[in-house]
Amino acid sequence: MTAAPLALADARAELAALCARGLDWHADLARMVPDAALARRAAVLVLFGVLDAVPAQAGGPVARDLDVLLLRRAATLGSHPGQIAFPGGRLEASDASPTAAALREAVEETGLEPDGLEPLGELPEMPLRVSNHLVTPVTAWWTRPSQVAAVDHRETVEVFRVPVADLLDPGNRASTAHVFGERTVRSPAFTVGGRLIWGFTAIVLSRMFDELGWAVPWDQAKVVEP
Repeated sequence: MTAAPLALADARAELAALCARGLDWHADLARMVPDAALARRAAVLVLFGVLDAVPAQAGGPVARDLDVLLLRRAATLGSHPGQIAFPGGRLEASDASPTAAALREAVEETGLEPDGLEPLGELPEMPLRVSNHLVTPVTAWWTRPSQVAAVDHRETVEVFRVPVADLLDPGNRASTAHVFGERTVRSPAFTVGGRLIWGFTAIVLSRMFDELGWAVPWDQAKVVEP
């Protein structure tokens, strides 16, 4: 018998519990920053909730209306051009915490109203070697919907929601392969709605889904090109 999908209230509670206990990102040594003391700090907002009234196409272990907010970076940016990402950016001196930084950046990039969000907690920093950053994912819950859109098209070209159930669909999961010296490292990826989610964003989502017990077995031998 298939278990009933996780209710939204239960999903929120499990996300909060994950932030409280933390996790190990299992970062490959090839992805570690050379010197953590010299790495720049950044934070991203991993925002879950019912972001619109359109349900997921897939069924699965979570409610079909549970979404996560993502954006596409402008192709002209110097780092991670054209990639799908979470809202976020570098910590500034005025930011009291990674949570404050993630919320500030999300407002600047998407125009969302921060009063409509409930921060659930911060996950451990994750290394991002390619740009020499240590990034704190800040998990939050959407409590009161507000309009979102790409505010500055020099940085962001689109803002959109992705149903979590569609991300968990084994048919939408794959791997990317990257060469580091003499090694080839595979990383998780998602292909949903004609979009490829890979790199840092896919790693964060995949590890969270694993730790939450939401992941469904998928073919990790299936490789897509970023």
